[in-house]
Amino acid sequence: MLHLRVVCATDRTERVVALLEGDDATTNLVVLPGAARRPPGDVILCDVAREDASLILADLRRLGVTEDGSIALENVELAESHDARRAILAAPGEQADAVVWETVEARTAEDARLSWSYLAFMALAAAIAISGLLTDNAILLVGAVVVSPDFGPLAGLCVGLTQRRSRLVRDALVATVVGLLVTVGVATVVAEAVSALGLVPDAFDFDVGFSSIISNPDVFTAIVALAAGAAGMLSLLTAKSGALVGVLISVTTIPASAQVALAVSFREWDSAGGAAIQLVSNVVLVVLAGTATLVVQRAAYRRRRRRHRGR
Repeated sequence: MLHLRVVCATDRTERVVALLEGDDATTNLVVLPGAARRPPGDVILCDVAREDASLILADLRRLGVTEDGSIALENVELAESHDARRAILAAPGEQADAVVWETVEARTAEDARLSWSYLAFMALAAAIAISGLLTDNAILLVGAVVVSPDFGPLAGLCVGLTQRRSRLVRDALVATVVGLLVTVGVATVVAEAVSALGLVPDAFDFDVGFSSIISNPDVFTAIVALAAGAAGMLSLLTAKSGALVGVLISVTTIPASAQVALAVSFREWDSAGGAAIQLVSNVVLVVLAGTATLVVQRAAYRRRRRRHRGR
C-alpha cells in the first residue's frame, strides 16, 4: 500500500474527505483540522491501495488541492489490518503490476537531468569499459554498464515523448548526448594514455573477443535492444529494480561508446564505424521499445480512468 498525505485549504476539506471516504481502495483515514502551517490548512492522511493510487491522485488534482495545498505519497512496507486487506481487494488488479504514474514521471524527470554526478558516473563507466575491452574481460564490461546511469535519460525521453512534454524530451536528449560524448572523450583519453605508455595487452585484437562483437552489430543487436527497452520501462513502471539491472547489462551503449573511442585511437576506422552503428541502434531501439511499452500502459490506464469516473 501507499501512504497519502494531503494538505488542503479548509474550504476544500469536506470534498477531499468525501472523495477518500467514497473510494473503497482507501483505509486508515485521518483528518487533522488546522494542523498545517505552511501552507496553512487541514492535514488529511490515509493509506491507498497501489492499484488505485494514480486514479485518486488525479481526482485530488481535479479538486484543486495542489493549487493552494500539497500531495505527498510514500511507500508503506507493512499494512496489517482487516480493513487494509479489504482496500487492497477492492482495487482491481495486482499490487505487483500496479503503476503509479506520478512517481514514474517524477523519477524519470529527475534521472533525465544533466548533473555533475551523472557525468562523473559516465566517465568512470568509460574508464572501466576501456579496461574491459583491452583485456577482453566480461566482468569489467558488465561492471561498466551497471555503473553507468545512461538508462535514466533514455527512460525520461520515452516518458517525455509519450506525455508530449517538450522540456523533459529536451532535458533527456541533452543528458544522453552530453553523457555519451563524455564517455567517448574519457575513453579516448584512457586509450591514448594506455597506448602511449605501452600498456596495451599483447593479446588484444580488434577482430577477436568482445571488441569484435561490439563492432559487428547484427539482427541480435536489434532483438536485444528492443527487449531491453521494453523490459527497462516495465521495471520502472512496476518498481522492480532486479529487472532493471538485467536491462543495464543487456544494453551496450557504454561498451559501444568505449569501442568507438578505442578504435579511433588505434585508427581502426571500420571497427569505429561498426561500434558507432551499435551505439546509435541501441539508443534508438531502446527508446522505441520503451515508448511503445508506455503507450500500451497509458492506454490501459486511460480505459481504467474512464471506468473510475463512471462509478
